[in-house]
This record gives sequence, C-alpha cells and structure tokens, in this order.
Amino acid sequence: MRTKAQLIHKTALAGLIALCVASTGYAQTATPATGLGQAWPNAADLSSSPNWHVYVFVLNGVKYVQVNDLNGTVHAAVGVANGSTSVLPVGVDSQNVTTSATSSSSSATQTIYNDGTTTVTATPQSNGTTQFNAVSAQMQACPDLCSGGGGA
Repeated sequence: MRTKAQLIHKTALAGLIALCVASTGYAQTATPATGLGQAWPNAADLSSSPNWHVYVFVLNGVKYVQVNDLNGTVHAAVGVANGSTSVLPVGVDSQNVTTSATSSSSSATQTIYNDGTTTVTATPQSNGTTQFNAVSAQMQACPDLCSGGGGA
C-alpha cells in the first residue's frame, strides 16, 4: 500500500504537470489583440528582416500583420482569415500593398515575414516608397482558383 506522503506527492506532481501543459498551450496561442496601428505596440517583433518590424495580432479568428520601419512608422497592415488576405487602410504605404500570389521578381525584394501560412515581402521603389505583397499559403497553392480567376 502507498503511504499518505506518496499519494500527496503524486497528486501534487500530477497537478503541476497539468498546470505546465495548460500554461504552455496558452503561451503558444496567446497573441495580443490590441495595438494595431501603433508605432511601438506591446507585441513581439516577428520580422525576418533587420530592416523592418512586423507585429501580429489576432482577434476573433482574424490575424492582423502590421509592418513598421525601424523608426516605428507604420507602413502597412493586412488581415488574414480563412486563406483570404485583405489590405487594411493603415500605414503610409497602405496604397502600395498587394495580395497577389505572384510577387515581384526584383532582386531587391525581401521576405520580411513568413509564419508558414502568411508571407509578406517588401520591394523598395525608385520613388522612395515600398511595395508590400502579402499572401496566404492557400493563395500561393492555388492562385487562379482561390482568387476567383476561374481556372480550367
């Protein structure tokens, strides 16, 4: 038979393991839902480029990706839900954001964010602006069919 001390120890250990598993799951899915449009939001910088800051927010199943320059100026933002990408009217380059599955072939184009489901690239333009392209993995997989282009 087990002693009372052994039972307490096993119960406490099981509770601690359950707490750790629950905390880990929460930490992996807890993305801030506020701060969109701010120069320095309280969110992790997820940029894959040293030239940009990229912040991700999630609210009601919609992922919002915001791109800031190194001075904190908001340049662009997109919303992504169910494989669709929408340009938000946020940032000084919002008019220079596309959601095309075919991005620029310029050698100056750099991927500034890629989480496996959404990719954002930046291409400097000769007039000093930056062209951003944001596309979901679903759109990359079927550019004609997903965009309503009809396909075959």
